[in-house]
Amino acid sequence: MAVARHLDSPADFIAASPRHPNHEEAFRSINPNTLVPVLVEGDKTWWETDAIALRLSQIAGSDFWPAGEALPETVKWLSWNKRHLTLAGETYYFENIIKPKYIGLPPDPGAIADAEGEFHRFAKVLDDILASRRWLIEDRLTYADFRTASIMPFAVEAKMPIGDYKNILAWADRLDDINAWREPFEGLA
Repeated sequence: MAVARHLDSPADFIAASPRHPNHEEAFRSINPNTLVPVLVEGDKTWWETDAIALRLSQIAGSDFWPAGEALPETVKWLSWNKRHLTLAGETYYFENIIKPKYIGLPPDPGAIADAEGEFHRFAKVLDDILASRRWLIEDRLTYADFRTASIMPFAVEAKMPIGDYKNILAWADRLDDINAWREPFEGLA
């Protein structure tokens, strides 16, 4: 949603419940995983967030998804984020938001303690890199920033120990200045 809004994509946003028993089989034809998001473009469907962001950038004729020499750097950040920072951050998200709100269970302090070292390890990597640049690639806003910061909107509520990482916090503030990032679902029912 944030990418579509940022690129001013000509998209219709449709609420979906692909796992609802009454919708699952019909939805399978546009995404065999029966999950969202999905981009339907004519007779083609694109599923998975990164593929959709790439396609929206192509449709917009935008370099928001960097190509050429910057493409490997983009893939590096997408891979790094998924396997490192977000993976560690997901523990805080699950333990401090999902479990108490939706499962009715308290956070597991052991799981949080297990994730803490990895979270700090990778937050330091990102913080150190952001010490010398405003954005991750070519010192301009790209999809790598959106994707790598995907845990940041939940950091406070999830109690992620992000407070000492001033460069990450400044980067997150710059992202929050972008309406499409800050309010991707604004105006949708």
